Amino acid sequence: MITVDRLRAALSGGPVSAAHPDLPLPPLQGWETEAALAVPTSGSTGEPKTVLLSAEALTASAELTHARLGGPGTWLLALPTTHIAGVQVLVRSLVAGAEPGVMDLATGFRASGFATAADAVLTAPGRHYTALVPTQLARLVAIDGPGLAAIREFDAVLIGGAATPPSLLERSRRLGVRVVTTYGMSETSGGCVYDGLPLDGVHVRLVDGRVEISGPVLALGYQGGERFGAWFRTGDLGQVRPDGTLEVLGRADDVIISGGENIAPARVERALTAQAGVREACVVGLADPEWGQVVAAAVVPDDPASPPDADELCAAVGEAIGRFAMPKRLIFVLELPQRGPGKVDRRAVANTFG
Repeated sequence: MITVDRLRAALSGGPVSAAHPDLPLPPLQGWETEAALAVPTSGSTGEPKTVLLSAEALTASAELTHARLGGPGTWLLALPTTHIAGVQVLVRSLVAGAEPGVMDLATGFRASGFATAADAVLTAPGRHYTALVPTQLARLVAIDGPGLAAIREFDAVLIGGAATPPSLLERSRRLGVRVVTTYGMSETSGGCVYDGLPLDGVHVRLVDGRVEISGPVLALGYQGGERFGAWFRTGDLGQVRPDGTLEVLGRADDVIISGGENIAPARVERALTAQAGVREACVVGLADPEWGQVVAAAVVPDDPASPPDADELCAAVGEAIGRFAMPKRLIFVLELPQRGPGKVDRRAVANTFG
């Protein structure tokens, strides 16, 4: 796990630092030597890759984040630093010149532990920030306790790593949590689109429905591959809402083709999580001899002992999107398998259907 001292040295021109202790890093060559940080991708599709980031890109991301949020502040680290989201909390702290608070995640994320770690951060002068994944946010706002009281005191709470259910956003904001949704990836030094709007200097365009990003936050490239150009083509599909903000529809590789219809799992998931009694949902495509693929949904209910009616959930999807998007199979699960901070393991979900 990367430390503040190692990261400070890397940003100051020292040896490249690896975010993950098990990341193999052969000698860098050519343009690769400009890297300050090496971050492994999650390998959600295909083989994992190593993203090489320059000090300039990491610093630009931190400075642009502070500019969007209202100025530098003291950060609470509640994410592992083996991924870019956690690393960026440390980078922002170094740029701000403020010692970050650190939550002990050795035994997992608990609301009580978050409240304890937040105490020291919230007593520091100036603004206060933290970054979480949706699952963590859900645990903090689930009950009226110390965790909720603490998170309400932060000037901004960045939420990323996975799509945040609209019902969770609505509940959090209604309770007074200053949530800022983020979109980005290791290749963009972390989040670079906040609440659907790119950070200053970052540009987003859609090419054949695919999200492409340019700007000072872009990584140098993949270790052992070619250097990135001016634009980075993501694996995500998107669309522009009427208000001009970006809506990410999920990965292009996850699109379900059923009976000739293209179905974005994220749209179905949003329709499901908008229903009462649904905490989380993951939608995948299962092979089917008649339809090619069928829509299957794994749903985490608020109350496992009394889940919502499955037929009513499927009907709600049909009303929101169309009958073609209605799940042919729907199961209730206690939790969704994870493959990284806030990222659902869709392959594992598909395997639960047999």
